[in-house]
Amino acid sequence: MASSSHARAARQNAYQLTERPGVSWAWYADGRRQPTDDFRHAVESARSDAGYVWLGLRDPSEELMDDVAMLFELHELASEDVIEGHKRSKLEAFDDSLFMVISTVDYVEHDKLTETSEIVSTGEIMVFLGSWYVITVRKGGRPQMRNLRRGFESDRAEMEMGPWRVLYRVLDLVIDDFAETGREMETDVGEVEAAVFAKDGTHEIERPYQLKRELIEFKRTVHPLQAPLTVLQTRPFPAIPEDARAYFRELGDHLLATRESIASLDEVLTSVLSAALTRTSVADNQDMRKISAAVAMLAVPTLIGAIYGMNFDNMPELHTKYGYFVVLGVMATGMLLVWLYFRRRRWL
Repeated sequence: MASSSHARAARQNAYQLTERPGVSWAWYADGRRQPTDDFRHAVESARSDAGYVWLGLRDPSEELMDDVAMLFELHELASEDVIEGHKRSKLEAFDDSLFMVISTVDYVEHDKLTETSEIVSTGEIMVFLGSWYVITVRKGGRPQMRNLRRGFESDRAEMEMGPWRVLYRVLDLVIDDFAETGREMETDVGEVEAAVFAKDGTHEIERPYQLKRELIEFKRTVHPLQAPLTVLQTRPFPAIPEDARAYFRELGDHLLATRESIASLDEVLTSVLSAALTRTSVADNQDMRKISAAVAMLAVPTLIGAIYGMNFDNMPELHTKYGYFVVLGVMATGMLLVWLYFRRRRWL
């Protein structure tokens, strides 16, 4: 008896979670948002098959997640993922509920691509889905859930579809962001490609290497989402009606297009990096040729000066009146001949 009363008291405290920062909620029934501020009434009504509750959280604390888990009877492993974070998209089923982690990506605007430019930033949206509730948790990334809720509430037909439609709208938003980021990165790749393959192209590899590294991070965000989407398309779940699978198949097609775009960008960047490395190697070889030619030219006067610096008494032209000028002429002539030789071989 004591334990049950303790559980009831804990549940009563959990109803107060909406008073904390980073929490928003709404109760939907009959295709409308119900005009009530009583969270307890909304939850109990939705639990008794009167619509559903959409609870939104932003960077929740462990204490807040404990209250949410108790109130909505969430699985403890899913709650731990929210607190600790999970960098890869995944889908898990717990009895009649679903838990989905969706990695997000946003393109970071920059005036000019440099080796230190941040191109993509990542975050996470986690969704708990049941027959009478949907809980969205945003960790990092740009604030977008408020606009998503506003657009959702502007369409009565969508609100009538139930909690699964919120999951669909979140996935649709994330995949659209993937596509937009891919288009922006395609522009960056085009600029780097033009700079490297131009007639007097750059020899620097920092910019294409930075873009390659950011593309890898983008790929790691996009690719893991394919498996959960495939499961949503093919497997039955109590919280998702059978006719909703077609919507998730459409999302799968959009995600596949983005993955193909990433693969194409990856191939282009590989070619750009290879070309940049080749240009750098050629430039280094040309510099070494010039240095070698200069050393060879300086070797002529150095050799002659070293010989005449041995101070032997019996040396040609050593005591003649014009010997010094003759030796200087020989040095200049020798250097000129070496210069002409390397010039002819295009080393200079």
